[in-house]
Amino acid sequence: MAKYLLLKHYRGAPASVNDVPMDQWTPEELSAHVQYMRDFAARLEGTGEFVDSQALSSEGTFVRYDGEGRPPVTDGPFAETKDLIAGWMMIDVETYERALELAGELSAAPGAGGKPIHEWLEVRPFMAEHPTVIE
Repeated sequence: MAKYLLLKHYRGAPASVNDVPMDQWTPEELSAHVQYMRDFAARLEGTGEFVDSQALSSEGTFVRYDGEGRPPVTDGPFAETKDLIAGWMMIDVETYERALELAGELSAAPGAGGKPIHEWLEVRPFMAEHPTVIE
């Protein structure tokens, strides 16, 4: 089994087919989208492929160390970047092809007008752990 992170973006990914920003959706459209995500996660829990998922706020701050005894340096709320992550789902699947298949299904979550978003999702594998050799 291999773990993958499916990343949803507020911005930075190619435009989706149903490209109405989430802040312009009706409460019913938002509820339908969230329910789709919950149902998808529940189905993957049943197959043992779901690990975790979270939606992220559009607010945040970048922080870095600036030396001992000095306050952290912040660039905020975000560093200059075109990319902004909206949320993620972690899955644990047998193959890369299965990760792509699930990302494709997740991409069909409903958006404005109840129509599938067909958003682009970023599929990122976790770095493989190397076995510890004790001699």
